[in-house]
Amino acid sequence: MNNNGDDAELTVVHVMRHGEVENPDGVLYGRKPGYHLSALGREMAERVAEHLASRDITYAVASPLERAQETATPLAKSHGLDLATDRRLIEAANIFEGKTFGVGDGALKNPDNWKYLVNPFKPSWGEPYVDQAVRMVAAVEAARDRARGHEAVCVSHQLPIWTLRSYLERRRLWHDPRKRQCTLASLTTLTYRGDHLVSVGYSEPALDLVPPHLRAGARPAKTDGAQQGKAFGA
Repeated sequence: MNNNGDDAELTVVHVMRHGEVENPDGVLYGRKPGYHLSALGREMAERVAEHLASRDITYAVASPLERAQETATPLAKSHGLDLATDRRLIEAANIFEGKTFGVGDGALKNPDNWKYLVNPFKPSWGEPYVDQAVRMVAAVEAARDRARGHEAVCVSHQLPIWTLRSYLERRRLWHDPRKRQCTLASLTTLTYRGDHLVSVGYSEPALDLVPPHLRAGARPAKTDGAQQGKAFGA
């Protein structure tokens, strides 16, 4: 059966990045447990739930990490949904998890770590981009199938979301991290006609709550390590 004809129903999948995380030590938290939303992050989650309150959302799913679950919870509650979990939405694995990370300080100061930086195109320091793309596409398509003719929300993390979007828009997967268009609590919105992706959109419902140095395309703030660390982990 062809599910891509002009008469096929539309399904929308919003892929949301979680809100700001409490990270006073400024580490790259990655997949490490125990990292929760900050007070500002919880406000971001509530803001997006309000933004999507009138939408026809019938399925909500999140990465298993606390910050993603906490971001998705207000939205699921506002639509009377049980929140599902999909491990395919998890943050990318990274060899530097639990460490501070920067040029001239943190993990990069140790020559033993330099071997992990030899191939930025894979990347050599973590989960390959292509593996992220494969699992994210599978997670999004599963959400699409659960919400046929309606809308779904998948809460994930910056790098996997940007890798997914780059793959769907047929761009190279390796990139400059400073140029990712995936601000905290942002929505990357995928519209399908049947099984066919027809558009990719992007919006920032909580932009006024996002510190300027953490917005899409912003350069890292020149400040103390703890403040810079709030951008880590995605």
